[in-house]
Amino acid sequence: MGLIDALGIDAKILLAQFINFALMILILWRFAYIPMKKFLEERRAKIEKGIEDAEKVEKRLKDIADKKEEVLKEAKKEAAGILEQARIQAEENRKKATEKTREEIGVIINKEKESMQLEKADTLKDIKKEIGVLVVSAVEKVLSEKVDSKKDKELIDKIVKGIK
Repeated sequence: MGLIDALGIDAKILLAQFINFALMILILWRFAYIPMKKFLEERRAKIEKGIEDAEKVEKRLKDIADKKEEVLKEAKKEAAGILEQARIQAEENRKKATEKTREEIGVIINKEKESMQLEKADTLKDIKKEIGVLVVSAVEKVLSEKVDSKKDKELIDKIVKGIK
């Protein structure tokens, strides 16, 4: 104790300061360090959670972008298929319309041929009648006498048969 007295240190004051220091450490520990440590731990946890959430969001955005690309590709394929189908249908419609038009033209041509043949037959009949009349007339002039109508008809028939 002599050394402590020689230095001018009072043991009671030293002990009181030591107790005060210990109490101050305990108070700071209890009311400052532990809440500060808890606050910092919570802050670290929030930051880690934020980073994890950001990574999840980033991954989700990437997945959504990939899915969007996939949907767009599928939509483009579907659109191309629909366009191709429409083109094929249009081509078929064009062929059907062309075929129908050809058939209608064929029907019209056949009708006109029939009409022309009937007209030709009528014309030939008329011509034969006129020729018969002309022949009878010529024969009458040659014979200078008119034969009865029965003989006329026979003569005309004979002449027409001869013309055929």
